[in-house]
Parts: sequence; C-alpha cells; structure tokens
Amino acid sequence: MKLTLPLDKETLKILRIGDTVELTGNLYTARDAAHERMISTLEKGDPLPLNLEGVTIFYAGPCPAKPGEISGPIGPTTSVRMDPYVEPLMKEGVVGMIGKGDRSPYVAELCKEYGAVYFLGIGGAATLYGKTVKEVEIVAYEDLGTESIKRLYVEGLKVIVGIDTKGRVLQDEEIARYRTRSS
Repeated sequence: MKLTLPLDKETLKILRIGDTVELTGNLYTARDAAHERMISTLEKGDPLPLNLEGVTIFYAGPCPAKPGEISGPIGPTTSVRMDPYVEPLMKEGVVGMIGKGDRSPYVAELCKEYGAVYFLGIGGAATLYGKTVKEVEIVAYEDLGTESIKRLYVEGLKVIVGIDTKGRVLQDEEIARYRTRSS
C-alpha cells in the first residue's frame, strides 16, 4: 500500500498489523537526545521547535552524506528507548513512529487511545533507506549532530505496520500464531 505523508487519522484506521506500506512525503527524525529535549521543552511550558500535528517520527539519525549525495545511510534504531516520550508527543499530534523492535505494552494502548501507528523499519537496510531520502533539512537541535531533528522528504520508504490503531501488536500475534501451529 502506498501512502502519502502526512498521514491522517482516517487513513491510519485502515492499516492493520502486518501491512507493508510505502511512505512518500515529509517525516522527521528524532532519537533519544532530541526526545529528551522536546519533553524538557514541554515540561517548561515552552513551544516545541516544530508543529507535531500529523507528524511521523523516524527513530533514526542519518549518517553524513558523501559528496554529491543527499543522505547517507539511515536505519531505524531500537524503539523501546523512546517509549517514555510517546504519550506527551502523541498529545502534541504525532500519529506515526518508525523504528525497530518491540515496544513496551503501554505503547499499544497509546496507539489505540490516540489513533496512532508504529511502523517497523527494516534493520540492516540503512543504505537502501538512504536512497529513498530526496531532501534533508535540519529543523531543530543542530548541536546534536546526527541526532538533531531533521525533516526528510522520502519516496517509497518501506515499512511494516507493527502496532495498529486498534492496539494490535504484530510480534505478539505472530508469536502466538507460531506457538499454536508448533504444538
């Protein structure tokens, strides 16, 4: 399924765990340090450096680009480290997250409550993902280097729905199904 970013809540409702999706449009990178800074900003009552309404965050920091290239390799980082920051950012409008690995159980409940999704990126495909990046712009926290918040315009970034808006978790259901078939 091909989708254009930013994603809207109605489109998100049709996605089901296991769906393969190709994303085209603007998304934003943010890792641990950027998340910590955003939460600190919110706790102080200050405005964030970007509007998060309808935003999909890619838990990644692109490697520096070689001369003549737009982006270096960019791969998803382990998502569970961002779990403590999910709810405040969903309250600010985040509707999608891209990363790798399992999430804390409460993240599925938050996806259900806020109508958001978690996409599984493909670990080890950083070079391929880098080729989907057509524009890169630092939008906040430049001092964080590769962990700064960047706007990426991507074309055909392939991901899998890991948690849908119903709070279903791909890994949980597939493991249960495998166990049923193995017994």
